[in-house]
Parts: sequence; C-alpha cells; structure tokens
Amino acid sequence: MLTMKVLTGLDRLIDEKFSSLKGQRVALLCHAASVASDLRHITQVCQDLEVNVVQCFGPEHGIWADAQDMIAVGEMTREQLTGAPVRSLYGADEASLSPKLTDFNGVDVLLIDLQDVGARYYTYIYTATLAAKVAAQAGVRVVILDRPNPIGGAVEGGLTGVDWLSFVGMWPLPTRHGLTIGEVVCLLNEREGFNAEIEVIEMTGWTRSMYYDDTGLPWVQPSPNMPTLDTAIVYPGMCLIEGTTMSEGRGTTRPFELNGADYINPFEFAGALNAIELPGIKFRPVYFQPTFHKYGGQSIGGVALHVSDRQQLQPLRMGLHFTATARRLYGDQFAWRTEVYEFVKDRLAIDLLFGGPEARELIDSKASPNAIDDLWRSWQPETRAFSEFAARYHRYTS
Repeated sequence: MLTMKVLTGLDRLIDEKFSSLKGQRVALLCHAASVASDLRHITQVCQDLEVNVVQCFGPEHGIWADAQDMIAVGEMTREQLTGAPVRSLYGADEASLSPKLTDFNGVDVLLIDLQDVGARYYTYIYTATLAAKVAAQAGVRVVILDRPNPIGGAVEGGLTGVDWLSFVGMWPLPTRHGLTIGEVVCLLNEREGFNAEIEVIEMTGWTRSMYYDDTGLPWVQPSPNMPTLDTAIVYPGMCLIEGTTMSEGRGTTRPFELNGADYINPFEFAGALNAIELPGIKFRPVYFQPTFHKYGGQSIGGVALHVSDRQQLQPLRMGLHFTATARRLYGDQFAWRTEVYEFVKDRLAIDLLFGGPEARELIDSKASPNAIDDLWRSWQPETRAFSEFAARYHRYTS
C-alpha cells in the first residue's frame, strides 16, 4: 500500500475545507485529472463542501478529457454535479481559447486545477494563463491549485522563436520547461505583463527531482493520449512526430511510445536508432495497427521506445534524432504534416513544435548524427539562461 508523500494544492484546500473560498462565487477551470488523492473529482469535492461554483471552464479535450487531439469541444449546458454552466476553451477557432470577459460576470475567484506534463507543447499551461489574463481584466482574483511536474525539474531545449508562436508554444519557453503549472503561469503572467492577481496553493512534499511515481499520488490521464507516466517521459521528444505524416501511436495503447509508417522497415530503423547510442533509451522493432488516426486499421512498421534510464534520457534530443534518422533512411517517403495545425495555416506544424525552422531545414539536408547533436548543443545556452531566470519562480527545492 502506497504511503502518500505529496499533497497537491487540491488536497491542501480540502484539508482547510475550502475555508478561503466560503462565501465566494467560484469559476472552476478543471479537467479529468483534477482529482484529490482519494480520487474524488474537484466537482465532487465542491459539491461535498458546498462551494458555490457558478461557472466551469473546460480546456482542450474537454472538462472530462474525452475529446481527441485538435477536436473542437462544444459547450455543455450544465456540469452534472455543481449545476454550473460549462464554457469550452477549445472550440472551432483561435478566439475560443480565451474566456470572454462576460464569462466572469458574477464571479469572485477563478480556481484553476489542471495537471500539466512538463512540455511546451502541452496546451493546459496556455489555457490557464489565458484564463488568468482575462480574469485580471475582469477584476477577478486567481487561485491555482498546484500539481507535480510529472517529469521533474529538468530543462531541455531552446525557446520558441517569436515568429513561431502558436497554441503549442504561445509564449517563449523551452521544450521541457521544468516547472509546475503554478510556477509557469506565474512566470508567464509576470514576464508578459498580464498583471493577474494569482495565489498558488502549493504542494507539500514535492521536490524537483521527483517523477510522478515518486509522489504516491494516483496517475489519472490528463488527456486521451497521455495514459501513463511512461508516455509523459518520452512526450517532449516524440510529440514532434505530430509534425510528420508518421504515426505517433495514437489509436494504440502506447501513444508516443509506438511510432511508425507503412514505408518503415522496423529492423533497419531500430538498428539505426540504437547505433546512435542515445542515453537512457532503447528502440525495439515492431509492427502495430492503430485503430484510428494516422494509418487507422493498417499494419505498419516502426519502433517501440523503452526507457532504460529516465534520469539520463534527453527526450528532445531523442525526438530530434528520431526524425532525422527517418529522413536519412527513407528520403521523401518521410514527409512533414502540411494540414492546419492548432489553428495555424501558414506555417508547418513541425516548425511550430520545434519553435522555428532551423531543425527541419537541417533534417531535410539529411544531416549526420553528429550535425544533429551540434544543433541540440547549440540550444543549451538558451536552456541555461531560462533555467537561471525561471529559478526566481521556483516554489520547491531540488
């Protein structure tokens, strides 16, 4: 039986019986992973403690994380337990990503409880920041219930270029930001000048060296294709496959850990990747059949990822080599995604994910593994500079 080591912001608020919110009209931004350590959802907790929830907001994938990636989420009439109206913050256009000022009519406090996974691409940090920004304009205070960064406090990658901002990088951040959701929203709020009044209810017992399975907390998938901590560990690198026509394993039980395409010889591909000798990761040849999404219903070749040492793994470096190796081996059969991506029509998805075109251009030149590593190392000064800047927002020890 697990002994609980970490109390989340929600657990601490429960211990206080939500006393600081009694008599307040609350707007709640939450999703399926907004659960206490006893697995009660925050809406159940609010009902149990008679918290006056007057508005609910749902991020990408919806308030119950039942919508697939980049699927517009419609409005729900009422949230089942609190009876509050639900406003989707991931609709059919970019304007839908922010609440409206009128959504905060009759609201005293915005309560945010979202589980992030520590990667720039994962959109909940932007939804939380946009909601806090609009709340500030409406004169509503913001309370964030902090949660662990599942992959700890390590930082990797350069910052998103200012010409390549999107909903997978709305403001400049490194690929692996190393912050909790409370920390990153406070950093963005201050750095970008949004001036929201934010209170973070901190965790107890969490340190920056922890992975999620060190916390004693139950894992609840925060989005449909983030089923396990293993997924989150490889995600900062393997989400790059979204920017290609390869399958990133959506429609399988191991998204982002299974990757492939109909032109891939899995033994050749796995052999080439293992020959690079990337730290902390091994690649196993596989055939798999996604049930939906890219190559839905087709058996394709690819590789399965096996993390041998998560402390040594550099997931962005891994993802960079993965795409570069596919281009070198399979030439023009390997292709970049050209469809609209996160509401952006005029730039390639891969450039938005990398935060600029430099990596794609190098990969398209069929660069050697050494040249790929040179590019990865060139980002390290930005990584270090961000780490030093972000340290002022740290709320937890290493």
